[in-house]
Amino acid sequence: MRLIKYFFVGGAAAAVDISLFTLFAGYFEWTWWLVSICTFALATYVNYYLSIRYVFESGARHPKRAEITAVYLVSLFGLAVNQMVLYAAINWMQWSLLIAKIFATATVFLWNYLSRKHFIF
Repeated sequence: MRLIKYFFVGGAAAAVDISLFTLFAGYFEWTWWLVSICTFALATYVNYYLSIRYVFESGARHPKRAEITAVYLVSLFGLAVNQMVLYAAINWMQWSLLIAKIFATATVFLWNYLSRKHFIF
């Protein structure tokens, strides 16, 4: 049941990430790698907020400050993977920004869930 709830939470965060990425990198043509960092960080916050509200119990393992820090530290690895997938998809495979971002987001989804479940909450 928790994975199903996280699927919806992750989907909401992904919607924020992908829509803002598409707007700023695609429509406004800002530099995709910088936009991706910013939208990923915002989506991480959305994911954290929704996760502690609907999926995980906040403060169960760590004090709140340590919990938030851990979420962002774990997300740094996810961001690195996200950026590498985007780079390969855009520059090597010549995929559109939107398809590359969707693929990168899906690639990081499982890491986000498992790391939060086993290490943070």
